[in-house]
Amino acid sequence: MQEDDILLQKQKKQEILNVLGELVHSSRVSLNKGINTFSYEYDIGNGLLSRLEKGNIDTKITTLWKLANAFGYKCSDFVKLLEEKLPKDFNFYN
Repeated sequence: MQEDDILLQKQKKQEILNVLGELVHSSRVSLNKGINTFSYEYDIGNGLLSRLEKGNIDTKITTLWKLANAFGYKCSDFVKLLEEKLPKDFNFYN
C-alpha cells in the first residue's frame, strides 16, 4: 500500500471514531447520565468511555454492543445511526 493510501485510511478511521464518539456522547447525555454513572451501570470503564467519546480510541465489538443496548438499540441499528452521520459517499478505501 502506498503512503497516500495509508494516510487516507488513517483519516477515514479517525472520521469514524469522531462520529462514533459524538454519537455515544450525545446518546449518553440524552439519558441524563454522567460518565461515571453510565459507565458503572453498563459495565464500561469510565476512562474507556471518556476516550471513546473524544474519538481517541477504537472499540471492541463487545463494547459497541453494550453501548447500543444501553441506549436501547440493537447493535445493527446503532451502527446504522453511525452510518447516517457519516458522509453519504463514505467509503473506507477511497
